[in-house]
Amino acid sequence: MSHAHDIPDGLVIRNLADFDARSGTLPERILFNNRLVIVVLCALISVVLGYKAMGLSLNAAFEKMIPTKHPYIVNFLENRGQLAGMGNSLRIAVEAKEGDIFDPDYLETVKKIADEVFLYPGVDRPYMKSLWAPSVRWTGVTEDGLDGGPVVPDDYDGSPGSLAQVRLNVERSGEIGQLVAANYKSSIVLVPLQDKVAETGERIDYHALSQRIEDLRARYESDKVAIHVTGFAKVVGDLIEGLQQVLLFFAGAIAICTAVLYWYTRCLRSTLLVVLCSMIAVVWLLGLLPTLGYELDPYSVLVPFLVFAIGMSHGAQKMNGIMQDIGRGTHKLVAARYTFRRLFLAGMTALLADAVGFAVLMVIDIQVIQDLAVTASIGVAVLIFTNLVLLPILLSYTGVSPVAAQRSLRDEIADGADASHVKHPFWAFLDLFTQRKWATIAVVVGTAMGIAGLVVSFQLKIGDTDPGAPELRPDSRYNRDNAFVVANYAASSDVYVVMVKTPQYACAHYTTLTTVDALERELQQLPGVEATSSLAGLAKVANAGMNEGSLKWYEIPRSQDNLNAIITRAPREMFNQNCDLLTVYAYLKDHKADTLDSVVKVVEGFAARHGSDELRILNAAGNAGIEAATNIVVKKANVEMLGLVYLAVIVLAFITFRSWRAVICAVLPLMLTSVLCEALMVWLNIGVKVATLPVIALGVGIGVDYALYIMTVTLARLKGGMSLSEAYYKALTFTGKVVVLTGVTLGIAVATWAWSPIKFQADMGILLAFMFVWNMLGALILLPALGHFLLKPR
Repeated sequence: MSHAHDIPDGLVIRNLADFDARSGTLPERILFNNRLVIVVLCALISVVLGYKAMGLSLNAAFEKMIPTKHPYIVNFLENRGQLAGMGNSLRIAVEAKEGDIFDPDYLETVKKIADEVFLYPGVDRPYMKSLWAPSVRWTGVTEDGLDGGPVVPDDYDGSPGSLAQVRLNVERSGEIGQLVAANYKSSIVLVPLQDKVAETGERIDYHALSQRIEDLRARYESDKVAIHVTGFAKVVGDLIEGLQQVLLFFAGAIAICTAVLYWYTRCLRSTLLVVLCSMIAVVWLLGLLPTLGYELDPYSVLVPFLVFAIGMSHGAQKMNGIMQDIGRGTHKLVAARYTFRRLFLAGMTALLADAVGFAVLMVIDIQVIQDLAVTASIGVAVLIFTNLVLLPILLSYTGVSPVAAQRSLRDEIADGADASHVKHPFWAFLDLFTQRKWATIAVVVGTAMGIAGLVVSFQLKIGDTDPGAPELRPDSRYNRDNAFVVANYAASSDVYVVMVKTPQYACAHYTTLTTVDALERELQQLPGVEATSSLAGLAKVANAGMNEGSLKWYEIPRSQDNLNAIITRAPREMFNQNCDLLTVYAYLKDHKADTLDSVVKVVEGFAARHGSDELRILNAAGNAGIEAATNIVVKKANVEMLGLVYLAVIVLAFITFRSWRAVICAVLPLMLTSVLCEALMVWLNIGVKVATLPVIALGVGIGVDYALYIMTVTLARLKGGMSLSEAYYKALTFTGKVVVLTGVTLGIAVATWAWSPIKFQADMGILLAFMFVWNMLGALILLPALGHFLLKPR
């Protein structure tokens, strides 16, 4: 009988009475002899976890996106309490579309907006600034000495006279380019945020905050006033808005996968069962997250997608086996048990490889990625149960439609399961790669692509390659607002802060200030730095002011009494209460990797030359400083992670195949895909950043599934004494179909993300789709070609 190899006992058992229920491994007996109990248990768990999943929240905490153990971030967190409004603030730019800002209606609007935002939960009120804030002051040199006051005077009444006074005050305030645009067409309401809402102690709800701001924008925007908002909190708010659209993609992906699977099996009930089991896995995952205290953030929202897609592919494998057995007339329960026997080990290994791919991400010291790793590992653990256990059990109840089963068997016979039949053209083409000529071509082409890819991938950038918020599309509302702010204000939204620590009360010593001044001069030479500010710069201006405004005195005064007089009037952002921490602000053009690198190098070099135990020059706070630290961590993690993922995959493959030759055949195609993926990133101008790190690990972890499925069957047949060509052809007809099916399904499902409003999800979608499809091609073409040179029948 020609199909005997596919059935462990070589029997087609039509009648259940003929089947020995005690046969098979212990797990199989436990599971299949208590089918009902398991189905009921699963139903109960699904209800409980489904209810729990309702409580799942979407959020993105600032702390989670940064590598908290990196020395720069440690410095930032240690001094965070004294760095006012540095980490996290909103800028609301209120633009006057007609005329300028010295207009009673305009100033009234700014006042209303400022007063309203002042009361939002989570606002760090003492540090809030706007034209109306009492802390925004002007200083002037008059005949009587120094004079000053709030920019909007106490007796302001909106008359032309008092507007002229406001204009004069703005010009003397030093806020042009900071709070007021140089063209007087807009001004900023600066809103620093606390880490936690002081009144309740809870984290800020960015989504609610973002909606409040959109509501504010809707109420105050008119033909006279436009409002532009930038800041981390707004990015996160927009991301969470975008996430809600991503759920639509999820529905789309499910529809696509279901359609492809149905087209493949033509059996409605079993298609629905596979979809149901994959959905159960997703529900369990979403229910377990809040139970274990996790939440979904913009990164881990992709995990349910992957879990569903992986579930579909493993489900399709199970279905394929059961359909072929039932087609031969085997009883549905027996067919389910046979399939369980045949594919449990390969399936388990493949899922473990996925889980390992995810778990490796735990090495990276960025909380978001660790959460992603945990979420994905839970997802895969759940899949091991729903797909390897629950699915065969449910199929043993429902069976498959007889028509579809017959069709599956006819296909298999048509595919040439009997040597006497003509081979199926597609499989026959793939089988050519086991012959010397074609194998050589494949290996040579593969090597050439690998070398070319490697050369290109050396240009891979770390960090962001676009200005603005890289998470969102370049033409999104937020990035248009950001462009407005960068164009009109010298103080850009990318701030790099250097902290200078001194002994107590020494922050205003002459030596300290000259060192800080020298650092500022070095930073100002950099093309990426638009402006800098610090106490040293302020001391020069104030010194000139104290000497009747004469610019001959524009220098740091040497007398300590003079400096002390200046420091009493200096704004609080320049130094802290104890006078042992000075801050130097560098306002950057953008936060591209090259810009940040140049700043880090200058500061590190300067600190090495001028730093001492008394005067410590520390990197880095401000959003650009945090980004710089993240880039350094990501760069290191990128290499570590690839190494670890491959190590894990090689060990797993070795345990499965017990042959180093087979391992090489399985792993080399994966490596080629990784290299090509990096080359693709260069071509699409995507940098390696927190969002793209997981992609490569996931691509390898999921890609190894294909190789495992094809390789296990091929090796088993080779052991049986077939030639490589026959063995590979058998593998193609048995699992190859499903590999193609999976590659295509996964590829299409992830490619839907390319339309996501969230840029990094689009990037991830394109890269993952590329990796899935290329890994499939690698397993179908390169694997047999390498096999030709490495695998010999034994």
